[in-house]
Amino acid sequence: MPLERTAGFTLIEALVALAIVAVSLTSIGALIASTAHAARSIEARLTRLETARAIMTALPARNQLVPGTLTGAIADHPWRVDVIPFTAQDISSSPGGLWAPQSVAVTIQAPSGAAMKVNTIRLVRNNSK
Repeated sequence: MPLERTAGFTLIEALVALAIVAVSLTSIGALIASTAHAARSIEARLTRLETARAIMTALPARNQLVPGTLTGAIADHPWRVDVIPFTAQDISSSPGGLWAPQSVAVTIQAPSGAAMKVNTIRLVRNNSK
C-alpha cells in the first residue's frame, strides 16, 4: 500500500510558524515597554514644569524681589530660585535708567534626581529715581 499524502502542516512548518509568532510578540512587547517608559518620562517632565510654573507665579512682586536665593520643596520636588542682576556683553545698560533687569533662575529637582532649570528676566523699578 502506498502512503497517501494528507493535507496539513509538517512539524517543521509548525515550528517555523511558532518562531515567527514568538519574534513578533517579542517585538510588540519591546515596543510597549519603550512607549510606557517614554510616557513616564514625559509625565515626570510635565510635573517638574508645572512645579516651576507654580514657583514662578508665587514669586514676590517686582518691587519686593531682591537679589539672593530662595529655596523650598513642593510635592517632594526641591526647588531653588536664584535672583541676580542681569548683565550682558552685547547690551548697553544705562545705570540711571528707570528699570533694572534681574535674571531669575528656577531649578527644580525630581525625587528621581532629574533636574530642570528655567531662566527668565524680570524688570525691577530702580528706586534711585
